[in-house]
Amino acid sequence: MNEAGPEVLLDGLRDVLVGRLSDIGRRFSALLADSVPHTALVIFTRECTGRPRKVAGDPEIVDRVTIAELDSLRADLDHGQIFRGRATIAGRARGVYAILDRTDTLLVIVPAGALSRALPLDPVRSMFGIVATGIQLQVQGASPAYLAESRAASAERARTIAELTEVHATTLETLLATLRSADLDDTRARSAARETASAALIGLRTAVDTHREFAEESVVTAFARLRGELRGLLRHRDLELDLVEPTVAGRAVPGEVAHAARAVVRGAVLSLSGQSDVTRIRVAWTCPEAELVVDVRDDGRGLVDTTDLDHQLRPRVESLSGTVEIESTTGWGSRVVATLPLHAPTAPTTHHALTDLGPRELEVLGHLVAGRRNRAIAERLGVSESTVKFHVAGVLRKLDVATRAEAAALGGEAGIRPTP
Repeated sequence: MNEAGPEVLLDGLRDVLVGRLSDIGRRFSALLADSVPHTALVIFTRECTGRPRKVAGDPEIVDRVTIAELDSLRADLDHGQIFRGRATIAGRARGVYAILDRTDTLLVIVPAGALSRALPLDPVRSMFGIVATGIQLQVQGASPAYLAESRAASAERARTIAELTEVHATTLETLLATLRSADLDDTRARSAARETASAALIGLRTAVDTHREFAEESVVTAFARLRGELRGLLRHRDLELDLVEPTVAGRAVPGEVAHAARAVVRGAVLSLSGQSDVTRIRVAWTCPEAELVVDVRDDGRGLVDTTDLDHQLRPRVESLSGTVEIESTTGWGSRVVATLPLHAPTAPTTHHALTDLGPRELEVLGHLVAGRRNRAIAERLGVSESTVKFHVAGVLRKLDVATRAEAAALGGEAGIRPTP
């Protein structure tokens, strides 16, 4: 590994840690480019519920590597271990370097050439430890930008998983039904195919469950993590902490909601415990059907700086479309109540109108967004111009607009990209 002075490394690490969390893989890849030439780099962490993979490099690898593959590799490693060998990444066995940090964050590097047994990776392990800790701190801090990005990513992934599940499940269930037919006389072939299809169905369901583990967290587990965090936070304070746990039957909550709830409690507890007269703080979580309610109160004289506390908490809560109320009554103490919706607000009506469009109509809408006329659309789709007119009319009717331009505008606002 090329030698570099400590100032160069520290400056490089600072650049890696500063910026959008979603781009940290790209920044770390740039730092390692000269010392460890590689074609792809993946950072994998359960801390980030929306985007557990931070990637850089060859799209053929980073766009195809799966959570199941990364989870499997991580399960085979010990904390601090440096692995050099072959592992299944992006659908096939590849030579990789892998490091598992004590934060349970995994680094996978696909080298540009053959694996080198002589390349010293101890400096990489040390730098990765700082990067992994930086990721952990950013997530625990639950900044508004992280929460908003995480919610958007979780919603998009949930939608994609649901679509893939339906498509593959339907296909495999149809295959199973066909193979179970008594009209087929090749028993052994039918049995083998049935076992293959059954295994595929199980694998699909398992993959979906794995993705859900990253996207959601049991409210009881989330509260247990909070208990540990508060214990460390108040270990030097002579203060009674009354924790009212959510019911065991409580539902799972999106990961970004759990992160935000813990951040709100930590911020509130820090502010309330800073009052010299406070001897007891009560923290309670309740989880009705569609929201998580966080309630923090103290037994002080109500002297907390509510303006400062509001400035700390409100951006986090409102980034998830929640509400926060802070009360401080002289002689009666202070109270913070934050309500966090478990799901993102319903999208605007114009977005929902797109769900009424069929696959071909959506395809035609993409061409309308691109500004094409009927003849050009017909040539690209390989259909008659009259067929295109029929689909355009359907699009206008379902979107409740009068012109092609209005349909294109709605499509663009809803995220429909121009069809090449």
